[in-house]
Amino acid sequence: MNRAGFPGQNSLSAERRADMQRIVLAALAAADPAQAILQALELKDGTLVVGEKHYDLAAFGRVKVVGAGKAAQGMALGLYQLLGERVAGGVLVTKHISPDQSGLPESLSVLAGGHPVPTEASVSSTGRLVHFLADSAADDLVICLISGGGSALMTWPQEGVSLADLQALTRLLLASGANITEINTLRKHLDRVKGGGLARIAAPAQVITLILSDVIGSPLDVIASGPTVADSSTFAQAYAILEKYNLLLKTPASIRAVLQQGMAGDLPETLKANDPLLNNVVNQVVASNLQAAQAGLEQAKSAGFHTMLLTTYLQGEAAQVGSVLASLLKQIESSGQPLPRPACLVAGGETTVTLRGDGLGGRNLELALGAAFLFEGMADAALLTLGTDGEDGPTDAAGALVTGETLARARQMGLNPLDYLQRNDSYHFFQALNDLLVTGPTGTNVNDLVFLFAF
Repeated sequence: MNRAGFPGQNSLSAERRADMQRIVLAALAAADPAQAILQALELKDGTLVVGEKHYDLAAFGRVKVVGAGKAAQGMALGLYQLLGERVAGGVLVTKHISPDQSGLPESLSVLAGGHPVPTEASVSSTGRLVHFLADSAADDLVICLISGGGSALMTWPQEGVSLADLQALTRLLLASGANITEINTLRKHLDRVKGGGLARIAAPAQVITLILSDVIGSPLDVIASGPTVADSSTFAQAYAILEKYNLLLKTPASIRAVLQQGMAGDLPETLKANDPLLNNVVNQVVASNLQAAQAGLEQAKSAGFHTMLLTTYLQGEAAQVGSVLASLLKQIESSGQPLPRPACLVAGGETTVTLRGDGLGGRNLELALGAAFLFEGMADAALLTLGTDGEDGPTDAAGALVTGETLARARQMGLNPLDYLQRNDSYHFFQALNDLLVTGPTGTNVNDLVFLFAF
């Protein structure tokens, strides 16, 4: 992220903008996928150490690598730095393919997929990944690199479910206000690689799955829809989610039919905890939202701020959450609590947006716009939102900046903030103010961060 991509808010001094930029960059650096892999693994005299597990690489016929997610390529770079020629080859499915292939061999295929809605590329790339794994033997070691975005990027629909129907359901769910756990419960029951499906395909090989978490609390069965993890959810629970959000009549008939077949016992359930093949599988989180938040706070502390981690479990309707976070800065302004100035507070997690309008935006931008109303007139304070993957929903922005002048500047330009919020058009609101945070794709994904500043 360079200065051109940082919000051009004139009321903030160059020094304050520089401090904020360094804090954001520190948070992103802590989620660097290559470094996360190198810190999680150790190679000792030909033995790969993953947590408490030891793998004698000489005992394996092949070491195979597969991966899915926005950080797959960076994670593979770290893995190849450690293992080099010991890896026989692999297949990755990611969103943005870096043109820099240095450090990655020709035997590793890096393929594109679609996100947040799966595409034909998602299915064809996943097909190649599945084919690569299909001949795995008991003396193979399969290393899976899983990161955020993997649910859409790695897609292999159940028999009878078309890609078009899966796309339609994904769009319905993304607009409904359903949380990621609910969305992925449906995905797991409509897809053959999710809900432990990839572990089934890789069997009888030994499997190590290294996970860059983009889900609150890092539940293994939710991240990228748990491709190598036991799943406790059921077809009945997936069906109930459609009922909860009044989506049954809007859901394609093929999807309803598959869920009903599953509830009747005519289709196999997702992988459950008592399945013996899980004895050959190790899942380990290598980086998360918490590490990124803590790194941002350390940088803030070194810059002279009083710091506090509010939570990494931030959830709820984005605009409402933004208003609550803004109220914390109001409290600092009026009483110096919970921290004296200069203060930097950080919250992480993932909010949701219930679409009611036809505008452009994402949860980070909508959170920022929701905060702006309570910010009005506040002195020497700012809120900055960040999607750590560099993309907020369908936009090219990672987030946005709000200060006490945001609404006044908007009205001077003839913008009606409430109208933009009601139309879910937060992107164009902040674009007009030149207050978008644009990092470009970061190559990582550990969910969202919100930085609160009282200078």
